[in-house]
Amino acid sequence: MSDTHLSELSYSSLALPESLARGIADAGFEHCTPIQAETLPLALGGRDVAGQAQTGTGKTAAFLVALFNNLLTRPSPPTRPVSAPRALIVAPTRELAVQIHHDAEILGQHTGLSMGLAFGGTDYEKQRRTLEEGVDVLIGTPGRTIDFFKQKVFSLRHVQVAVLDEADRMFDLGFIADIRYLLRRIPSPEQRLSMLFSATLSHRVLELAYELMYIADLVRVEPDKVTVDRVRQRLYLPATDEKVPLLVSLLRQMDPHRTMVFVNTRRGAEALERVLCANGFHAEALSGDVPQRRRLRMLRDFLSGNLAILIATDVASRGLHVPDVSHVFNFDLPQDAEDYVHRIGRTARAGAEGDAISFGCEMYAVSLPEIEQFIGRKIPTEPIVPELLADVLPPGPRKVREGEEAGAQPHRQHRSRRQGRGGNNRPQRGTGPGRR
Repeated sequence: MSDTHLSELSYSSLALPESLARGIADAGFEHCTPIQAETLPLALGGRDVAGQAQTGTGKTAAFLVALFNNLLTRPSPPTRPVSAPRALIVAPTRELAVQIHHDAEILGQHTGLSMGLAFGGTDYEKQRRTLEEGVDVLIGTPGRTIDFFKQKVFSLRHVQVAVLDEADRMFDLGFIADIRYLLRRIPSPEQRLSMLFSATLSHRVLELAYELMYIADLVRVEPDKVTVDRVRQRLYLPATDEKVPLLVSLLRQMDPHRTMVFVNTRRGAEALERVLCANGFHAEALSGDVPQRRRLRMLRDFLSGNLAILIATDVASRGLHVPDVSHVFNFDLPQDAEDYVHRIGRTARAGAEGDAISFGCEMYAVSLPEIEQFIGRKIPTEPIVPELLADVLPPGPRKVREGEEAGAQPHRQHRSRRQGRGGNNRPQRGTGPGRR
């Protein structure tokens, strides 16, 4: 871990409440990252902030510190009902909501403030009971939060701080109508502190910021530097049948301990999991339809180091803060240039270094020019020599997953023999798997 990503502004110079300062010290934070140094003086002074920064630069800690400071220095009125949260944080995905809650518990552990979660897929009654009993900070995804609100589980009339995280992702996932529904039910912008954070501040995100905030300050930290400088990017151009042998060979060379492999479809993720497991790797596939209980268990194993390789569709490419990811593989090049940036942003976080290795096969290499134009550079290309193509054992029978019924029909998997690089094995346009 390098300290060169930190600013000269120390947390001790911010005059924070003692209970909050203790939590920050316990988290090991001494100096602010650039996005924290730019946004915290504004938010601590009561000004609304719309912040843009690369992934992994400390946006979560920035809004949590400002939120806790506001709640500790501005006591709620005695007329506030116990079931009325004082702060609302809205995140686009379940994984991000859980991660924010985890970080909030660390930073706020000495403050006496309580945190609650609202996200779909699991723990419905448990979440409901917690919110009915009352929390100071509600962290949720739009759908489950609105569900509980409509059932009058809690009131939003006493919200002092509103935070919208990964705002650009809200648009991608179609949550903007839900966000506006929630914003209309909390106090007006001049009566609360509002913060919006996003990897990009597009025109549509800025429009949302003006709706959410009262004379917001816009903070952009290196907005023109799209990719993290510390990511070492490499590109291979394999034939389709060479992708798995190439991946297996590269993984064997690097002895992976915390590696993410991105694919474009759920079916592709499941097929790749089977073949990697058959060849001696501890790998699991994370996609949009994985049951919530298994999803959270999988992420815990990956965070703890018990799971070496996480295969993921783009459902996992944003919002997950996983420290010390050493390698990111784009087994399938994404079909959207911004997704490439978010994927490789899983490594080289918080000043660390990392590698991003991409495969430009016949099916997905069409997106390469757009990606290189978006990041403003050519990705260095590596040659594929015969020694890089490992002999690969075929996958075994498909196992029944957590949350699946025994006897469920497995997805069919096509496996062809490896062909020479000179062969014409380009698939017909439009016949490839759809983008998940």
